[in-house]
Amino acid sequence: MIPLEKHSPQFRPISFNGICTRLGDKWTVQVLWRLSLAQDRRLRFSALRKEIDGITQRMLTLTLRNLERDGLIMRHYFPEVPPRVEYDLTEMGIGVLGALEGLNSWIQNNLSVIEQHRQIYDRNNQ
Repeated sequence: MIPLEKHSPQFRPISFNGICTRLGDKWTVQVLWRLSLAQDRRLRFSALRKEIDGITQRMLTLTLRNLERDGLIMRHYFPEVPPRVEYDLTEMGIGVLGALEGLNSWIQNNLSVIEQHRQIYDRNNQ
């Protein structure tokens, strides 16, 4: 266990608000990542679905709605025949990518150690 004095004095967890749950679900980060890679900064629903392996139409719909509700993406509706809907990141959505990049970097730097700990734990708890 790490002594308390070794913790960052700036880190103060924010009470539960659902944002960490949203960012930790199976699909949210993949949707944000795919939108960040879009050439024209926008993607249609069908393009997102093709690019995210294994996501169902229902899960993509729910994920997009939740991201729009939180202000991380913008939905653009075009009343054409057939109707066209495109999504892109908002400024806040672009901003969260920086935090995710930091976490991703930490994971890359620590993944081998984490895997070692998992193996030891699994061996000792069979």
